[in-house]
Amino acid sequence: MRVPVVVNEIPAPSTAPCRTSPPGTTTIAAVRTALPAHRYAQDDLTEPIGDLCLGPGAERGVLRRLHASAGVRTRHLALPIERYADMGDFGRSNDAWVSVGLELGEEAVSGALRAAGLQPADVDLLVCTSITGIAAPSLDARLAGRLGLRPDVKRLPVFGLGCVAGAAGLARVHDYLRGHPHDTAVLLSVELCSLTLQQRDASRANLVAGALFGDGAAALVARGNADAGAATGTAGPSVVATRSHLYPGTERLLGWDIGASGFRVVIDAGVPAMVRDHFGRHARAFLAEHGLTTDDIGTWTCHPGGPKVLSAVADSLGLPGDALDASRHSLAAVGNMSSASVLHILETTWQDHQPEPGTWGLLTAMGPGFCSELVLLRW
Repeated sequence: MRVPVVVNEIPAPSTAPCRTSPPGTTTIAAVRTALPAHRYAQDDLTEPIGDLCLGPGAERGVLRRLHASAGVRTRHLALPIERYADMGDFGRSNDAWVSVGLELGEEAVSGALRAAGLQPADVDLLVCTSITGIAAPSLDARLAGRLGLRPDVKRLPVFGLGCVAGAAGLARVHDYLRGHPHDTAVLLSVELCSLTLQQRDASRANLVAGALFGDGAAALVARGNADAGAATGTAGPSVVATRSHLYPGTERLLGWDIGASGFRVVIDAGVPAMVRDHFGRHARAFLAEHGLTTDDIGTWTCHPGGPKVLSAVADSLGLPGDALDASRHSLAAVGNMSSASVLHILETTWQDHQPEPGTWGLLTAMGPGFCSELVLLRW
């Protein structure tokens, strides 16, 4: 059965002047998000999620406070909410991840290629990331024929990076295109977080996940600097540089415990403190290497890990109150979509604000490891 989806059809900028990417950079040609059609107000999900996670007669005060304070107004779910009680085991949930993920992935990649003025046969590399399900053959292999990709397309399925994978995936695409400047690469994120929700699990981590996460897919098309802008005469932001950072001794801050029931979320309450204490120092050092400070950054594309994490990022960098509004708006509209969120924020920034040519941007996310990824952009 074909799953209905909602695709963010944001017109590709048509008035921006054509520009040439500097040597060593890659250019983002388009970004598109695809969302499941099952959209719910946060208030309408609180009690049904309580029915799934808590036993009969359990006290729901903590659950309701978490839902009220998550910063989420609406979310999209892979399935109608009444279907989740019938998932039963990891196998059924993972089957749903494959089915819905393929539909959303196809819509996101097709939309991004159309926006970039490219054909599926133009794609040389497909990077596909997800941390909410597993498959072999992987989603990218199953999508290749549906999308009409060439038989010799390079594929790289990625699992385990979690929320950081949108930023890290873009960074690795940039690494590839620096060595293949005539190529076109697609980054696809498919995250169906709702399918990992654990039934009859009243742990705070599971309740936080049930209040915060949403479902969706996003695809980004990038081109090497030899061909950037050739297809449409326009150009999105260029990736100038990237930086990865692992924080030693933090493996239990964020991730999964994987067992018979599937993916049981690990979210330590110490994540915001870790971000507040360390993230700003590393981000400032990265910017300084390029002769920049936080005052030079015109667009902030920060993964919305939650209200406390966003506040910690702003505090650690000394940012003004509105600097992370794009992240807060994304969190409110679609929830935390794990690795797809930074791509969604990048897309809406491109649509809503049209940064002036020459504007510097920083795209960043954090994930299991504990780790962070920084991507320096130039619009």
